[in-house]
Amino acid sequence: MAYFYGMRNLIFLVLIASSSVVHSQGKILESLTLSSEILQEDVSYSVFLPANFDVSNRKYPVLYLLHGYTDDETGWTQFGEVEKLVAELQMDSDVTDMVIAMPNAGVSWYVNSFDGSYRYEDFFIQEFIPHIEETYRGRSERRYRAIAGLSMGGRGTLLYTLKYPELFSAAAPLSSSIWLEAKIGDYTLSRFNSWYGEAFGRVESGTVTFTEHMEANHILSLIEEANPAAFNRMRFYIDCGDDDHLVEENIELSKALSAKGIAHEFRVRDGGHSWSYWREALPEVLRFVSAGFHQQ
Repeated sequence: MAYFYGMRNLIFLVLIASSSVVHSQGKILESLTLSSEILQEDVSYSVFLPANFDVSNRKYPVLYLLHGYTDDETGWTQFGEVEKLVAELQMDSDVTDMVIAMPNAGVSWYVNSFDGSYRYEDFFIQEFIPHIEETYRGRSERRYRAIAGLSMGGRGTLLYTLKYPELFSAAAPLSSSIWLEAKIGDYTLSRFNSWYGEAFGRVESGTVTFTEHMEANHILSLIEEANPAAFNRMRFYIDCGDDDHLVEENIELSKALSAKGIAHEFRVRDGGHSWSYWREALPEVLRFVSAGFHQQ
């Protein structure tokens, strides 16, 4: 009887411990919708909520995590394995509790379209950020708001931090699409218009070059025009693989930031333009933004 009683208690303790481990991982709510007045449509998004979110009333810092071209709000949850990676890091106390918001941007390039017919940038700044912070108890102070993304989402990360430095305290663009004008000139008309025409305007004939709207949203041009003082409290973490077709562009990005006197960390690691690379990058991104969320 004593043996049975002991085993029953042991089983009970194992069940409690298992429940605690599962609960500590937080949870993903995938493909929710926000009705946008600006876009006149429902926009899908996924969100990671930290452990104990449902049984506390505390507010959390927020990381906005942007997907790449042709992906959607499930890219980081499915291929990026956000939930698994956060759980592993939190077991070692490497990251602080945070909300991670992942919106669907389609192939908008995170900008307002050249003709104003699709204002994704306005939606993100004016509707999505307030919605996340009001709905999921996000802290609204700049120091508790960070942004990161891959490829097209890396470009979106840079675009928003350069245009709205007062909103974000940390930015982590991965394998970012920067655009070098010389390389754009190598595009065929059909390829250029397929990738960029809807957002930036079509080029109908001749050699492909930047459209007026591309120039207005060109990352290197925005850096050139930036006031370095606006980025004194901004932390940049830039990462790109050495076999990535965008590595040259990211090297030019680092050079432009350095020339402007804007502090940043720049990493070139072994790898290409792939989810295996970004899964390896994400833990360091989470550590990087967590360091800013902590009191110094």
